[in-house]
Amino acid sequence: MVFSSNVFLFLFLPLFLIIYYLLPFKWRSAWILLGSYALYSWWRVDFLWLLIAITVVSYWFGLVLGRQPDGQRRRWTLVTAVVLNLAALGYFKYANFGIESFNAITQSLGFQPFAFTPILLPIGLSFFIFHAISYIVDVYRREEPPTHKLLDFAAFIALFPHLIAGPVLKYNLLADQFRTRTHTLEKFSYGATRFMTGFAKKVLIADTIAPLVTAAFNQPNPTMADAWLGALAYTLQLYFDFSGYSDMAIGLAAMMGFKFPENFNHPYISRSITEFWRRWHMSLSSWLREYLYISLGGNRKGRARTYLNLWLTMVLGGLWHGANWTFVLWGVWHGSILAVERRMKEASLWKPSPAWLTIPGTMILVMLGWVMFRADNVPDAFRMYGGMLGLNGVGLSDTLAWQVKGSVLLTMLLAAVLVYVAPLWGQRVGDVGSRLLKPALAVGATVTLLPLFVLAVMKLSAQSYTPFLYFQF
Repeated sequence: MVFSSNVFLFLFLPLFLIIYYLLPFKWRSAWILLGSYALYSWWRVDFLWLLIAITVVSYWFGLVLGRQPDGQRRRWTLVTAVVLNLAALGYFKYANFGIESFNAITQSLGFQPFAFTPILLPIGLSFFIFHAISYIVDVYRREEPPTHKLLDFAAFIALFPHLIAGPVLKYNLLADQFRTRTHTLEKFSYGATRFMTGFAKKVLIADTIAPLVTAAFNQPNPTMADAWLGALAYTLQLYFDFSGYSDMAIGLAAMMGFKFPENFNHPYISRSITEFWRRWHMSLSSWLREYLYISLGGNRKGRARTYLNLWLTMVLGGLWHGANWTFVLWGVWHGSILAVERRMKEASLWKPSPAWLTIPGTMILVMLGWVMFRADNVPDAFRMYGGMLGLNGVGLSDTLAWQVKGSVLLTMLLAAVLVYVAPLWGQRVGDVGSRLLKPALAVGATVTLLPLFVLAVMKLSAQSYTPFLYFQF
């Protein structure tokens, strides 16, 4: 069951919220857990055992780490807990990839491939494994005391607004909120508004652009116009799909009295790749920095090791997105650029440049990376790169032209305005500090949002099932 589905909107969510607010506070964690497990079971009930097992094992290791004194034995307890979590992730997410890669090598050498039955990837696995690991490591570092409330911890791991596709949260961000949180009409209204905003972004913008993206990336020999149009369309689709999901998650949490951190901050106005990663999927960037980059040594072991750690963090972060060489190369691309930018700044070679130059330059680097991220395999990605270089002609091909409809181009134009003009204009309004304009804009946005949400619901009912792009991770 996804947030952008009629069964969620008109059955699950109203029923869940009505009972949630009828229950006394002490029973709400249990209801959250029950509702989250029900939502997860809607996909595959037989994989619920894995979610429960990860929860119980991580909870138990947290208690053990909390009792043990510092020393070698405690370190081994940490390693065991993390390895068990990663083993589950490795088996379900990377076993197919490993065996297929092994078979490709053996077949190229003339040997018979290893026969195996593909393993199904449980939905949301990457996210709840990261939630569990962050809790274990925080307890080990004594940044968070081990919780003795299994019910609250299980509700945190399974909390349905972030269960399937994040944001990636630390337990200490929500631990106090499970103990006490406020429920006000103002907070609920904010949550509903935020949810409707994300829903409209997903259904009206991302889903409208999606057919053009699919057609462009399926072109066997894309022209320059095909390839660049496809890359631009995917750049917009991914942002409005994933940020729309994050808006919906933040809104749902607010309706239940929780406060989630923001996950996006206008990433496409970044002036460097370093800045881009401070604005894009911020919860994942923070997780990778705290639990991977720092664990690798961070910047504490010299310059060369710092660049290597940056690079490795992004490569592993790329691999986290999916078991495919495209994600590994996407991580290599970003890790290499981050290392180069860091080196240039340390060598005082990084000079301030105007926004009209750095924002488009950064966007081109990001778009080139998204091509590899979106492609089904590496040869397909390089076919797109060949098209971007004009190796198959320049103009729009006839096979793609029929997908370039006026409504799609208008949606892309609107999306570009929201991406580039809206944040700069909003900043300008903030700088002016108008006391009259801001409330007027807020009222205007609310009045506009409601019909857009109704329109999105009607469009959702008419179109086929379109899951969020990050559900595959």
